[in-house]
Parts: sequence; structure tokens; C-alpha cells
Amino acid sequence: MKRPQVYRLALADLLHDRLVSFCQLALLVALFSPLLLLFSLKYGIVTALLDDLSSNPETLRLRAIGSYHLQEDFFAALRARPDVRFVIPETRAIAAQIYLSREPGAEAAPPAADVQMIATGPGVDTHYDKIHLYDAFGFTESDTVAPGHEPVVISVDGDSGPVNVGLTLCYDVRFPELYVELARRGAQLITVHASWGTGPGKLEQWTLLARARAIDTTGFVAAVDQAYPGAELAAVGPTGVGGSVVASAVGEVLASAGSDPQLLITDIDLAAAQKARETIAVMSNRTYLGKAESLR
Repeated sequence: MKRPQVYRLALADLLHDRLVSFCQLALLVALFSPLLLLFSLKYGIVTALLDDLSSNPETLRLRAIGSYHLQEDFFAALRARPDVRFVIPETRAIAAQIYLSREPGAEAAPPAADVQMIATGPGVDTHYDKIHLYDAFGFTESDTVAPGHEPVVISVDGDSGPVNVGLTLCYDVRFPELYVELARRGAQLITVHASWGTGPGKLEQWTLLARARAIDTTGFVAAVDQAYPGAELAAVGPTGVGGSVVASAVGEVLASAGSDPQLLITDIDLAAAQKARETIAVMSNRTYLGKAESLR
């Protein structure tokens, strides 16, 4: 039988049994379509997305989600002030970084994050790892965050010479021994940057703690808290109550902010603070006690 005749007979048979042929074709489509779809997803769309995630700097950037969004008019108002030299809106976005890592041989363990505060500027390039983790008020920061261990003091140029500045973060403010150690290392001003939780008496505690740490060290304390974001966001977690404050070496409030975003500018008298430190003498008279033991 000639080949053209074979083709004609096959075509005639296909047309004669077209319903059966259609069912067979539909079966083949039903079988191979999901496989083709999965193949295209794995080696097409999904691969392209993964490549983009691993190579695009924007997707690799960790963005800090704050409690308050500062609009452009806020920065425009700052630029218009005669006592402001320049404004960099992105500065707030690099105030903290998180480094994810695993300990060697602990592949099954969850990654630990170091919460850092970056201090950078002319002649300064360092960071502070938060020492006291927020395992309080129902939160367990230590589940995902590794603590720092080293107090940090930096030197910043002032009008009359360098100023030694100690760095602390949020929950640290409840631990006077850290502030005393920073003062012992020469800190004249200690800063604390926080996202202080809301609640009954929390704003008063924040102010009291800042003033107490100034009295503990007979030095200045600049306590900077996020602005209050409103009741809806505040109910989610510690997102700021505002109330930033600068306290003197004897606990006086030199400047304070309200609950809304605000720029505080105040002068500090380092000579007066040094005189208070020498007069009150808590730093030089401090006794470092060992483990307390009962007399019985």
C-alpha cells in the first residue's frame, strides 16, 4: 500500500471516530498541562522572581517600620529654621540595622538578630549592640535577638571641644549600672533611643527614668522616643509615646517634647555638669558590692 493511501485512511479513521480522538486528545492535554505549568513556574516565573530577590538591592534592603510617617512638609519646615544647617530625611532609616546569622553547627536553630544603633558622622563610625533585651510586658525579644555585651562611648565635636557620648537603646534605660559604667568610661552625655510602649504611667516612667539616670551619673541624658502614632498602632506593640527629654546632671528637665514629632535644640553646660559630678561625688564614692549574703 502506498504511503499517501495510508495517510488518507488514517485521516478517514480519525474523522470517523472523531469523538474518541477528541477524548484521547483531551486526556493528553489534561495529563501534560499541569506538568508544563509547574515546569514553567519553576524555571520561568519563580526563577525570575528569586533571581530578582537575590540581586536587586532594593529587595535586599531592610526597611525600618516606624510608628510615624514624616511628611515632606515636616522636613521643609526644618530646613526653613535658621538654626538648622541641613536635613537628611533618610537618616532616620539608617538609625538601626539587623544582622541575621546562625551560630556554627546550629542549623536547626532560628537566626538571631543583633539590634544595632549606628553612630556615624565626621570622625565617627561605630555602632552599639543593644545589651538589655526586652523580655517584659509579655514580649520576649530574646527569642529572636542576640544581646550585645560592650558599652560604647564615642567622641563628638562640640563648640568648646570634644564631648564624650554614651550610647544606649530603649529598655537599657531601666538599668542604672550600664549608665554608671558609661560615665566611668568618661561619658558626659548619654543618649537613649527608644520605642517606648504606651500604657498607664508609661510616659511618666520614661521621664522619671531619664532623669534618674542623669542623677545616677551626674551627667546629661538625652532620651529620644518615637512620636505617638495613635491608638490603633499603639495597641499593636511598643510604638512610642513621644515625650523626648533632655535632663541635666542633677535631674532637671532642660527641654522636653510632646507626643507629636518635634525637633528639640538645647545647650548643655559641660563645666556645670563636671562641677556637679565633683560636688555630689557619687561616681568617686561608689562602692561596688559583691554578692549580697545574709548575716545569719
